[in-house]
Amino acid sequence: MPYVNIKITKEGATKEQKQQLIEGATQLLVDVLGKDPTSLLVVIDEVDTDNWGIAGKSVTELRKQA
Repeated sequence: MPYVNIKITKEGATKEQKQQLIEGATQLLVDVLGKDPTSLLVVIDEVDTDNWGIAGKSVTELRKQA
């Protein structure tokens, strides 16, 4: 059973956008690996920008600097 974990920053992705991610990841595994879509598990984790770091700084801080 393939498992796909998508992590995005928690910045307002809509229900529709998340549904597109789930459908797209599922279809990719069907197309590329020939997997049965009923056996695929897709999870989206939304991470607060305070908890996502790049180059030693949180995304929250980087957004403030931009």
